Amino acid sequence: MIDDPVLVNDWHPVASVDELASGGPRGARLLGEDIVLWRSGSEYFAWRDLCVHRGTRLSLGKVIDGAALECPYHGWTYARDGRCVLMPAHPEQTPPAKACVDAYRAAAAHGVVWVTLGVGASPIPSFELLSDPAYHVLLAGPYRVQASGPRVVENFLDVGHFPFVHEGVLGDRSRPEIADYEAEITPSGVVATGVKVFQPDPYATGRGSTVTYTYRVHRPLSASFIKHGELSFGMLLSVTPHDAVDSSAWMWMAMNYEPDSPMIEFQDRIFAQDRPILESQRPELLPLDLQAELHLRSDRTAIAYRRWLREIGMRTGVA
Repeated sequence: MIDDPVLVNDWHPVASVDELASGGPRGARLLGEDIVLWRSGSEYFAWRDLCVHRGTRLSLGKVIDGAALECPYHGWTYARDGRCVLMPAHPEQTPPAKACVDAYRAAAAHGVVWVTLGVGASPIPSFELLSDPAYHVLLAGPYRVQASGPRVVENFLDVGHFPFVHEGVLGDRSRPEIADYEAEITPSGVVATGVKVFQPDPYATGRGSTVTYTYRVHRPLSASFIKHGELSFGMLLSVTPHDAVDSSAWMWMAMNYEPDSPMIEFQDRIFAQDRPILESQRPELLPLDLQAELHLRSDRTAIAYRRWLREIGMRTGVA
C-alpha cells in the first residue's frame, strides 16, 4: 500500500454499482493495493485480494449463496466479516483465528462503489447538483490514464487549455483570453469564482457565449465546477489513484436542460483530447514547489490547489 495518510484515509471510487449487480467478485487496484470487491444484499465489501492459504487472488473466486466468498484454488470460504469458515479439504476442522482477510470499508453512492483503505474520516465526496431534482445526472467514465491523480485534477481546473486542446468544442483559438478571477484556500479546500472563458457551444445547444464558472476542490482528488446561467451545467470529478502515475477519472455531469447531443459521448471525446496531454507531462508528479514551473494570473486555481496539497501533507502523485 502506498504510504500516504491523506489518501489512505479518504474515499475513492473503484467500481460502478452495475458491475456488482450480480454480486461479484471483481478485482480493483487502489493506492498500490490489489482489492477484491463483492456484494451481499445491499452491503458492499472490499478486502485485500489475497487468500491467506496460498496467496491466490480471491477476485478469481465466486460468491456463495450471496453471503460468502470462495477462493478459486482450494475452496477456502470467507464469511462477510472476512473470517474463513470452511476449509473443504478438512471440513470438520475449525479454521484458525488468523485465517482472516484484511478488510476495508466500502459503500455505495452516486451509482458507484467507494472504498477507503483507512478510517474514511470524511464523508464520501458529493456535489449539490447531484441531489437537485431540477438536474439530469449522467456518469461518464471511468477514464484510465497513465498520469498522477493531482495532474488529472489540475487539468480539470484549468480553463486556459480549452482554446487549444479542445478547440472548437470548449474553446476558440481566436478568443483565448482569461479574465482576472478570484481563487482562495478555504478550510474545506479551494474555491475559484468568476472564472470566465468564451466557448463555442457551452451547453450543447449550438450557440456560443462567454461562460462564468465556479470551481471547487473538495478533496485532494475530487473537484467540481458549475457553469452559471439560465442553462446550468455542473460536473463532479473524482480520481481513483491506482498507483502514483496510474489513475481513473470518474465524472458526474448534471444539467438543468435537455442537450441536443449525447453528453456521455461528448465527454468521451473531451477526455480523449486530454489524455495524451496528461500522459506527456513531465515531471509526471505534480510539483508542489511553485518555483519548479512558471505561472500566470490565469493559473490562480492551480496555484491554490498546489499550495493546499502541500498544507495538508499530500504525498502521492506530487513532487
